[in-house]
Amino acid sequence: MESYYPEGYLLNTSENRTILSSIKGLEDASLKRKIVEATVTLCDYEHNLLVDLGEIKGIIPREEGAIGIREGTVRDIALISRVGKPVSFIIESVDTDKKTAILSRRAAQEKCQAEYISCLIPGDIISAKVTHLENFGAFCDIGCGIIALMPIDAISVSRISHPSDRFSPSDGIKAAVKSIDELGRVSLSQRELLGTWEENAAEFLQGETVEGIVRTVEDYGIFIELAPNLAGLAEPRDDVEAGQKVSVYIKSIIKEKMKLKLIIIDVFDAQKRSSPTKYFISSGHIDHWQYSPDGCSKIIETQF
Repeated sequence: MESYYPEGYLLNTSENRTILSSIKGLEDASLKRKIVEATVTLCDYEHNLLVDLGEIKGIIPREEGAIGIREGTVRDIALISRVGKPVSFIIESVDTDKKTAILSRRAAQEKCQAEYISCLIPGDIISAKVTHLENFGAFCDIGCGIIALMPIDAISVSRISHPSDRFSPSDGIKAAVKSIDELGRVSLSQRELLGTWEENAAEFLQGETVEGIVRTVEDYGIFIELAPNLAGLAEPRDDVEAGQKVSVYIKSIIKEKMKLKLIIIDVFDAQKRSSPTKYFISSGHIDHWQYSPDGCSKIIETQF
């Protein structure tokens, strides 16, 4: 199975640069039906996309702009929104006299769908790129501009109020294929890649004082995230709000109950985490994942 990547992953590869560096490179790529990437510079009044190919002008006709445009199942905003961004395409023809090339993003998506996405099964771990965020989840490009949804409850075990607590548009991420419906639409999950309770708890020691993010404030206590898949409970305080950063003392770590008891030391305004995501699993395939330790009365697991 050929490897496919979200748009923006091929742009700076040596092979892609070589193809774009000459007309001969473009002609060879056209003969081999290779997927190429370049940046859209303009969407004209007819919603054709103009693409920067260096020596010549690349044109993606409107109906070749994405799967669904021709059928009317995808709106033209999918084309307009590509200006200034990389797109994947197959070169249908090169006219050296007119110095133009006709391109098809639709053909690239169809090839990606047939040779890659149709071969995926639940539990496969893939690369993805966040495209936009909604209250209910994150939309991700999983290859050539084909979009999959990661529901908010699949992003991490630690609860978040909005996907923007974890992601920003254009983030490159790893994800597990959660499910594929009868129409071939893919749903993603990331929480299985972020470590079990034991793996995360092993990063901390009782008696340490560490940073955390306030996720929810309840009458009985304050839930504080120490890692995307690990949260603890601190006693109520009146001066704490969801989203704030805190320093907390780890009073106890109770494995059999999956509990961390915390004491808030200080509260300050939070800035979005800039550290890269730590993946405990980043490639391959998983059939079953269990977050909770063996012997724990509460079982949190995923069967793919």
